[in-house]
Formats: sequence, structure tokens, C-alpha cells
Amino acid sequence: MNPIIQVEHFSKKYGNFTAVDDISFTVDEGSIFAFLGPNGAGKSTTINTLCTILDKTEGRLIINGHDVSGERDLVRKDIGIVFQDSTLDTKMTVEENLKYHCSFYKVPKNEVQERIDFALGLVELTDWKKAIAGSLSGGMKRRLGIAQALLDDPQVLIVDEPTAGLDPEERLRFYTLLDEFSGSRTVVVSSHIMSDIEAVCENVAVLFAGTVEELAKKAEGKVFELAIPKKEQDAVKRDYHILSSQSRASDVRIRVLADRIPSGCPVSCVPTAWDGYMELLRQLEKGVGN
Repeated sequence: MNPIIQVEHFSKKYGNFTAVDDISFTVDEGSIFAFLGPNGAGKSTTINTLCTILDKTEGRLIINGHDVSGERDLVRKDIGIVFQDSTLDTKMTVEENLKYHCSFYKVPKNEVQERIDFALGLVELTDWKKAIAGSLSGGMKRRLGIAQALLDDPQVLIVDEPTAGLDPEERLRFYTLLDEFSGSRTVVVSSHIMSDIEAVCENVAVLFAGTVEELAKKAEGKVFELAIPKKEQDAVKRDYHILSSQSRASDVRIRVLADRIPSGCPVSCVPTAWDGYMELLRQLEKGVGN
């Protein structure tokens, strides 16, 4: 595959504060790519720079052959954006919101209705065309945001924290849509929810730890499962980082992160990407770094 996005040694600074420090990655055309990291790691800064909202401090960012800093208008024609905070006018109807978007981006008048109907069909909101946008559920508003972003038929769809505040059913529906869109266009997602990322994303840039496979390796030799009496679980929670806990009739099965082998009869586990992500957060809290 050919890379449609190339980022080389990108840094963004605000005075003495470094929001993003020397990151590089490529995104293949037709793939789903994700930024994963805790809040404040620089995900939104990276997204906003790719969207031409912010300018870089250092580095080189290319989208579809166009320089993000030097060819902003050409880059904007190639991208569609779904922001974390809705840009919808909640007093307008679904259709009116999309017509306003078409007008703002100078979509040819003879194509407006066709594009709106097509986009609403893609996100399964055709029956809500005349509904007031403010009456939609959170998940429906996110889907409407996708429809809005698709009106210009972008090569790259960029989505910032897409499932924040959504229930599990809407999260699944949202990522199913993104999966369907990939192939015909490239999808870039920013999120701090590992389970969402694992569900659909083919490549992941963890700020700053690498791919999903490399992320799992961070927790090698540190993931254990314990079966303990219920009365001992408070002590275990105090001594170890808990990944999951399942209560049973006579005991509790707990999966933990530990720098040393726990006492008792622990079972060593093969780490998942989620385990690696939690280990990364644990290291950051301890000030260990990567």
C-alpha cells in the first residue's frame, strides 16, 4: 500500500511546554489508523495539526502528497473531520445542518441533495432527515458528524475521540461504520479507549510507544492471574495494579500487573495490547517513561 499520510519528526511546542515531541509515523491508503494515549499525551494536538488548525513547530507532515503547512487549502480538500465536540447547530434539522455544511464548503448546488441523501444513508439516518439535531441521541449526533464530514468526499476521514460518552451499542455501531468506510478512504482515529482501538484499527501509534504488538510486549512477564479468598482481595488491590476482577462463589479471580511474581499460586499470562497500555500508564505514573 502507498502511504497517504507521512509524519516525520513532528514536534509542537507552546513556549517552554512541549505538547508533542519528535514523533514519526505513516498511514497507508485505505487503512484504519489510530492514535492511542492518555489524556494530555498530544493526540488532539497531532490531529489538529493534521487538520491545519494548528501549525507545527518542527517536522514535516504530508497528506495525499500535500504539505500540511505550505498547502493548507489542498490538504483541506482531502480531509473530512469529526471533532470531539459537536459542531452541529442543535436548533436546525439534520438536513439543514448538512445543507449549511455544503454551502460553507461550496458543494455544487446540483449535487447538494444527492450528496446529503447518500451520506445519510451511509450512517443510517435517512429517516431522521427532518428531525431537529438537538433531539438526537449522542450516538446519532456522532453519526451525523460523520455524514457532515463525508459530504466533500474526502480521501481521509479524521475522527477525534469518537466514542466519548456513548453507550456500548452505539460505540459498536460507530466503529462498524468506520470499518465499512475504510478501503474506499483512509480513517484516522484518536482515542484513549484501548478496547475500541483493538476492535477495528489495523495500525496504532501509541503516544509514544509504537504498534499494538510492541505495546503488548511492554507487559511481558508482568501479567499474572490469582485465585484468592474474597477476604484477601483488598490486600491484593493495595499491592498490585488490577487489570480485571471476577468474583466467584468461593473466591475471586484477579488479573494483575506486577514487577515481581506475586505470592501464592499465580499463573503467568500472555499479555494483551490492553495489558501493555495499562503498563505504559503505570510507568508514566511512576515517572519511568518508555
